[in-house]
Order: sequence, then C-alpha cells, then structure tokens
Amino acid sequence: MQYYQHLLIISVVAVVAWCLVIYFWPRLLLSVYKRAILAKGFGDGPIPVNTLYTQPQKLFAEPLALQTASSPATAGTNHDTLLTVGWLDLRKEPLVLHVPDMNGRYYSVQFTDPSKNTNFAYVGMRTTGTGAGDFLITSPAWQGTIPTGVTQISSPVKAVLVIERTLVESDSDVVTAYDLSKQIRLTPLSQWKPGQ
Repeated sequence: MQYYQHLLIISVVAVVAWCLVIYFWPRLLLSVYKRAILAKGFGDGPIPVNTLYTQPQKLFAEPLALQTASSPATAGTNHDTLLTVGWLDLRKEPLVLHVPDMNGRYYSVQFTDPSKNTNFAYVGMRTTGTGAGDFLITSPAWQGTIPTGVTQISSPVKAVLVIERTLVESDSDVVTAYDLSKQIRLTPLSQWKPGQ
C-alpha cells in the first residue's frame, strides 16, 4: 500500500511540475526575447523601446554564417521573410504605426501580448490589405480621440511585442523588400501628423 501512495505522490508532483512548465514557459521565453531585443538587438546594439528595427541586409543574406551569441534576435531566421522587431510601452501614450503601400506584396505585422504569449492583432496582406495605412496602438485604459483615417488597435496590455515580416521573393528583391520594411515606422500620437 505504501508503494502506491509514493507512486501517487510522485505522479501528482510530476503533473504539477508539468503544468507549471506549460504555464510559465511562454512567459520565460518572451522575457528572454525582450531582454535580447532591448539589450543586444540584432547584434549591433540595443533596440530602444517604442522603435522598430529591421535586421541588417547582410544578416538577412547570411543568417546562419553571421549568427553569434550576441545576435539572439535572429536565431532561426529564414530566408523568405525580412524581420523587423520592436518592444512597445504604451503607458505614456498611444503609438501610430505607419505602413507604406506594399503594392500587393505579402507582409504581416504581428502584435503579441507578452504576458500570455498570445497574438491579439495583425496588420498585413491577409487582414488589412497591402495599401498604405496608419494604425493607432492604444493601451487598455486609453480614453482619447482616434484621428480621422486611422484604425485603432486596442492592446489588452501596456507592453507589446511587435514582429513584422516582409516577403522577399528572390535575391534580387532584397533591396526593395528592405526599403519597404524600413518605411514601416512608429510615432508617438502627440508627435504624429497625417501623411507622415
């Protein structure tokens, strides 16, 4: 009987441990990713909060050859999409995301709630089309006026992980894709002007 009691205790401990791993693992990974973005970026220095940073063309061309311990943001990078990342802090004010006219090109801007590791919004070919647009990213408590012609993205949290991907169709397309990615930008609402 004592053997079965020990077996039951071990089983319960194992199940609880597994549940804790499942619950905390995504948060742990995003915490590491946040520190990697804010401290090391793509290996050439920190990426400031509330800015977007596109991986350098050289790193995109040779992601594995140039991979080092100092460039953790690009681990697992593929050769089909150019990566742009950012960490947003919406406590002070909303941010306006501007995307250029992508002229039919596939792109996706993913907004992730880091506390739950869930995506809560997308801007891109499949959701908003490929035309130019402006999107107001607001915190849950924000109570302001949405500017005319701007679409609101209401975040469930005050901190947001942004990952943007732009399709690269061929080696000769890298420069065009890179130029488009660099035109995707964030501006604090208090500094934003229409057509900016």
